[in-house]
Amino acid sequence: MIHGAGDTGWYWHLVTPLLRAHGHDVVTPTLPGGPVGLTEYADTVVEAVGSRTGEFVVVAQSFGGFTAPLVVDRLGASALVFVAGMVPKAGESPDGWWTGTGYPGPSGDDDLFFHDVPAELAAEAEKRPGAHSTTSFDEPCAPLPDVPTRYVLGLRDRFFQPSFTRRMVAERLGIEPEEIDAGHCVALARPKELAELLLG
Repeated sequence: MIHGAGDTGWYWHLVTPLLRAHGHDVVTPTLPGGPVGLTEYADTVVEAVGSRTGEFVVVAQSFGGFTAPLVVDRLGASALVFVAGMVPKAGESPDGWWTGTGYPGPSGDDDLFFHDVPAELAAEAEKRPGAHSTTSFDEPCAPLPDVPTRYVLGLRDRFFQPSFTRRMVAERLGIEPEEIDAGHCVALARPKELAELLLG
């Protein structure tokens, strides 16, 4: 499970035990800061998986969508799930994604990320910022893998507004997203519902 920009593996901490209760192993690495790019992010995820074997599913939140194709390829994963994720085209860089998708910008509300997360949990999340890469994200993305792919959309997402996300998902994945009544931080706002969707 790959977190988004400026976050850590802690982002998934409410979903992880729900998946493990159903017999799934879950790996939630924290991506590094410093002079690193998508390749180093993928290295971190693969190293965290280690010697585990079996059937892998890659779940990617937000910016994690750019690391996910590399990880799916390297692990031979059988499925990919974007959670409020950036869906790249082959050869597109993260820096180019905003223009390439016609991203309209956020909805204009002050709180883009934690408006529907319980206050104490939001405060804890704000104490746990992740390290940022100091490298410009102009590295081209790998092609999307040819594996079953799903997309989870937050109906109250102020950062990636639902109307924009539905269009992007239709154009880039050719599927309809599965919807949860949540903002951008789905795993914090609606962990039970997200776990149920993943298990399904």
